Amino acid sequence: MSDALSVMNGASHAGAVEVRDAGLKGMITLRGDLSSDKIAKAVKSAVGLAMPSQRGIKSGAKGAVAWMSPDELLLFCDYSQAEAVVAKLEKSLKGEHFLAVNVSDARASFTLSGAGVREVIAKGSPADLSPEGLPLGEVRRSRLGQVATAFWLSDAETMELVCFRSVGTFVYKWLCTAAKKDSLPGCF
Repeated sequence: MSDALSVMNGASHAGAVEVRDAGLKGMITLRGDLSSDKIAKAVKSAVGLAMPSQRGIKSGAKGAVAWMSPDELLLFCDYSQAEAVVAKLEKSLKGEHFLAVNVSDARASFTLSGAGVREVIAKGSPADLSPEGLPLGEVRRSRLGQVATAFWLSDAETMELVCFRSVGTFVYKWLCTAAKKDSLPGCF
């Protein structure tokens, strides 16, 4: 059996902003009735966090939970713990209508750092990336260079981005091109 590798195996690019392969992350898609107390308790037990608001993301010591749609959450945890988190959810949600799937190996994750992260993403996304359109603590599911992505700011100068692994190399190269030095307004 081979060791798991992230899509870009830890690559990074220093441009107007830094683009980094964020490495292996445990990611679990949880679908169900998000207003269910049972689902809220299961999420709290699995990653130690309360349910996020619509388009929200919450982070803590055990992981994170992001609202993805009216019936879908994306839970983040340590890569090595993803199967155990799914098992815990399945046990906690017995009798509830739900779906919990480990999608860790089907996703790629990138981190952008620097003052121009909003501008880099704006080059290829139709989403409103102004501070009002994408405040801290909110997730956007959108397109980037014509592929599906989700992104959010973890702080004012750090953007996290998740996409399908099958387009991960394309997204990384796209981000590196969009983040070339002297290519942003105000030359960040």
